[in-house]
Amino acid sequence: FLEDCGVYFPEVKNHPDKYLQRCPESVKKWLKQLKSAGKILLLITSSHSDYCRLLCEYILGNDFEEYFDIVITNALKPGFFSHTPNQRPFRTLENDEEQEALLSLDKPGWYSQGNAIQLYELLKKMTGKLDPKVVYFGDSMHSDIFPAHHYSNWETVFILEELLGDKVTVPAETESEPLEKKGKYEGDQPKAPYFVSKQWGSFFMDRLPGLENAEETLVRTWSCKCISTYSTIAIPTLEAIADLPLDYRFTRFSSNSSATAGYYPSPPRALLPNEESVTMK
Repeated sequence: FLEDCGVYFPEVKNHPDKYLQRCPESVKKWLKQLKSAGKILLLITSSHSDYCRLLCEYILGNDFEEYFDIVITNALKPGFFSHTPNQRPFRTLENDEEQEALLSLDKPGWYSQGNAIQLYELLKKMTGKLDPKVVYFGDSMHSDIFPAHHYSNWETVFILEELLGDKVTVPAETESEPLEKKGKYEGDQPKAPYFVSKQWGSFFMDRLPGLENAEETLVRTWSCKCISTYSTIAIPTLEAIADLPLDYRFTRFSSNSSATAGYYPSPPRALLPNEESVTMK
């Protein structure tokens, strides 16, 4: 990134508007509300600090650091969650260059590499709690959701853009939350920005051909099973929940609930009973 190697980094540097989207004001407001409510906000990315700064300054603004208490770059996920402090210590940064390894993490700030174990110890100090609860948002099952759930036992929110593309049906209104606590996308029928892949079909359901004259069988895909196994909830974008009250109660995935329970604002149509999983013309 620093040396402008290759094609990608120079192109993003010179034309960020072609590749990046500004953060919606509703999401910025939501982040500020969380911080004002006493929540500790973390940014954990595998990108290096200089590239992270470029992205965040364009997306959030030059004051992006004010949104977060702790920024961790070059986190090398998923190893950030599975490695021990000896294997992956935190390092300080000076002019975007990594410095000496730290024996412990003592205060909030901007760090490089590191591990979830020492980060959690810092969160204990900052919150004054023996068992602080962490809600981790990510868009990669491999790098974010599975390791955060499996190794750190954190609550996980899967940001799943396929929820925008797979046709959805908003279920009938329930009494679980009053009307004033409904989110931006609840009650609306979102329009899909792209269609289900004609080559691969639905992200959520597979059709298995039956033997001889038997009817085909609909089964959940491996990716779909991972969502309900390792995610607390799944949402299409942060904007989908940004207008909700901070004390909104989400229905979560669990072994005792249906496979569609944790999708917000609604499950993909392919997972609903008596629905065609994919319709192609």
